Amino acid sequence: MAPKSSAAGKERSTIEEEEVLQAVILADSFNKRFSPLTLQKPRCLLPICNAPLLDWTFESLALAGVQEIFVICRSHAELVKAAIKNSKWSKPSAGLKIVPIVTAKETFSPGDAMRDIYTHSIITSDFVLVTGDLVSSVRIDEVVRVHKERRKTNKDAIMTMVVKESGMRHRTRSRGESAVFVIDPETSECLHYEAVMGYPPKNYTKIPREILNEHPEVEIRNDLIDCSIDVCSVEVPSLFQDNFDYGDLRRDFVHGVLTSDLLMKNIYCYIAKDGYAARVKDTKSYDAISKDILSRWTFPLVPDDNHPGGHSYEHIRGNKYIAKDGTVALSRTCKIGNNTLIGSQCLISDNAQISASILGQRCTIGAGSVIRNSYLFDGVVVGPNCTIEFSILAAGVQVKEGSRIEKGCLLADGVVIGPQARLQPFERLSRRHLGTEHNEEDEGEEDDEDEDDEDEDEDVDEEGDGDVEESEDDNESEMDSDYGEIEANQDPDALKRLGPDNNAIIWPQPSIDEDEEIDEVEHPTNLRLMRLGDDASDLYLSDVGSETSESDLDDDDHFDDSDPSSSVTSLPLANTSNLVQQADEAAITEFQHEVKLSLDRAFAEGHSVDNASVELKTLRMAHNVPLRRVREAVVTAIVNRIKIVESGGPAQRQEIAVVVSRWGDLIDKIGGVDATETIEVLQECCASSERLPLFGQILAALYQEDVVEEEDIRAWHKRPQSRGDEQKSATLQNNFQKCWNAGAFMIKQFDEQESDEESDEESDEEDTLAKQTRIKEKAAPASSTTTTHRESSENSSEESDDGAEESEEDEVESDELSENESA
Repeated sequence: MAPKSSAAGKERSTIEEEEVLQAVILADSFNKRFSPLTLQKPRCLLPICNAPLLDWTFESLALAGVQEIFVICRSHAELVKAAIKNSKWSKPSAGLKIVPIVTAKETFSPGDAMRDIYTHSIITSDFVLVTGDLVSSVRIDEVVRVHKERRKTNKDAIMTMVVKESGMRHRTRSRGESAVFVIDPETSECLHYEAVMGYPPKNYTKIPREILNEHPEVEIRNDLIDCSIDVCSVEVPSLFQDNFDYGDLRRDFVHGVLTSDLLMKNIYCYIAKDGYAARVKDTKSYDAISKDILSRWTFPLVPDDNHPGGHSYEHIRGNKYIAKDGTVALSRTCKIGNNTLIGSQCLISDNAQISASILGQRCTIGAGSVIRNSYLFDGVVVGPNCTIEFSILAAGVQVKEGSRIEKGCLLADGVVIGPQARLQPFERLSRRHLGTEHNEEDEGEEDDEDEDDEDEDEDVDEEGDGDVEESEDDNESEMDSDYGEIEANQDPDALKRLGPDNNAIIWPQPSIDEDEEIDEVEHPTNLRLMRLGDDASDLYLSDVGSETSESDLDDDDHFDDSDPSSSVTSLPLANTSNLVQQADEAAITEFQHEVKLSLDRAFAEGHSVDNASVELKTLRMAHNVPLRRVREAVVTAIVNRIKIVESGGPAQRQEIAVVVSRWGDLIDKIGGVDATETIEVLQECCASSERLPLFGQILAALYQEDVVEEEDIRAWHKRPQSRGDEQKSATLQNNFQKCWNAGAFMIKQFDEQESDEESDEESDEEDTLAKQTRIKEKAAPASSTTTTHRESSENSSEESDDGAEESEEDEVESDELSENESA
């Protein structure tokens, strides 16, 4: 019985160990979106609402009942370890066990960090995976429970991703980075995942046909915010170890697992209905999440209650938060607007205005200065009559009198500008000689490094000590090289704008070389969608490199929306045939888009018709579409290229003739000649656009250029569908009828022309006969001519004698009349 009791004790011990909920925090961001604010500290230690982001993450995990946390860090690892040690979460009363793990210097992506986790063998059961910039009040423990229940029946369920529904214009929804989720509505299984970049825009998604065939009902969703909270099984790190091409958690790992025919693993989505969750991925999301906290969307994590930094604030109407310790000095004439937080020991002078902004501790705002939608860290000093809008000022920044900071500016620790400084929008500043000062600070920190860690923690840290020094040295050398190059290439005229007392250098705007390979998410244009204060109004996001009006879009092309971040929420379909049909329509839409780009390029660059036709043939073969689709695209492009002349008349006909004579031959060089189909396509195009009145003139121009013949027009006119009776819309029926009438008028002209030609032929025949008669008369013998002349002379003499006799009779009658009158 004793051995049996011992086994039972071991089983109970195993169950207790399994009940310990572990979490892994990836403290590194692996990008430079907050640079130069992150030169001296990692992003996870930047404050949001006056508490480090890492503390917000700890608070979120503590609410979920997590008991053991591993913090994976590479950049500024010593600062992260010191922050953890000084945090309230390291106290025994916190109920959390936090273990910092320093990764190797070769860790450049989340995938590398996951491989380091596998190497350290720290994961013993299902665990929660989050980033160090998370703000969440979602009940993660409920997600863990659902995941474990699912694992009991499906051992291949390796991950559950937490997502939240959002509106298209929700401020925490990233315009630069979103995703399309294809989900089984019954099981919540994620069947397909595709990342969507903001620029260049992507207006469609490709779904494997196998998914549509195997699942009778799916939801295709672009309205979900990825909370960057994952519940993972213990084998997830090993999958990263086995696949070294997995770098990004979503675009590589999730997409790779779902498209792999070998792994046969399942990933699920948990759509959180309650709570708040968002990640500070860029300066725009930093602004959005800060305002969400001030607006109390993150309750119970709000400044006046459960503040992660341990501060105490008084909540005033209008979501104004003032430190409760009584150290804040507000002038009677200053104005504090809504959605504002002011830390302790702050001084606000006369007539200063603060609205929709956050001030850290010990900040000073001079008289008459205006702070709007900006974030000032601890110890910032703003002189009198300054203006700061939509910017972030790091700790210790000084802005001297009369300076103006435009939207989107980032000022790193200790920067001094002014007086009368003028910063242009989206400029980034840091201190001169920052690298040397940073090295001295790091050396001091290394001398004071604490060695009183717990035994288990000490073992883990000792494994990474060598990596810590190498990693820090690597960070410093990399930063020094970048910094030295930037400082050496400063523009003296630009530095003059920063004021005579400045100690700053200006960082260049992000750019890439043509030969440089860069992550598409980190493309400078795409990053514009993720930076504070940039509405990207000059970027055209509804199409790739082209301009498309709403009237040019088909009603059924739901993928072709003007905003790439628009949502298509829950698209359940009755059967797979409809899904296959939609997939085919999406492919045709893509082809039409490519053809439009090709034709626009041909028009703009003046390509020859032969070269343009070759490119169109290539596109048709690549997309395997019917020839009619190519004809539709070409005819539509030619028609749309014709400008509408308000005066009409000869000027309009001349405009049509110029375009048709230049590009009309392209219609018959795309791979086949079908003039009747060309007229049908022309009718469809004109009937559904503002160029309806031009149908007859365009058709006449095509006839003049021999693109269509009279027989083709008559054949089209005889077809029943040319009348538009099959059109569902009354407007289209009317427009089709107008086009048909224009064709009838042309046919009438043809008929009249033929009748005129026949009458002309008859008159020509009569003229010919008369000419022939005269020729015969001229060719008659001379005798007959003499006889004729004699007869004619005799006749004339007889006529003259008769005339003489008649004249004599007249004279007699006249004499008799005169005698009678005299009598």
